[in-house]
Amino acid sequence: MNKNELVAAVAEKSGMSKGDATSAVEAVFETITNELKNGGDVRLIGFGNFTVSRREASKGRNPQTGNEVDIPARNVPKFSAGKGLKDACN
Repeated sequence: MNKNELVAAVAEKSGMSKGDATSAVEAVFETITNELKNGGDVRLIGFGNFTVSRREASKGRNPQTGNEVDIPARNVPKFSAGKGLKDACN
């Protein structure tokens, strides 16, 4: 399912127009993104948790040349599924 299909499904299930559903989906994504960008986390009981994890700097190798490459430290988003989502998939 891509974003357009998600918007169509939200519009159908909620009875919203596609324009309103697009705004709602965009608002959810923007809110989650902003919260993670500010160092917070988003916990949706029964669905899952969005968090940010710190990945430290490390050394890697270029597979073509074999030269050592510095990989900078960075923050990476993570999602862990909640019990409700896990149960729904099994």
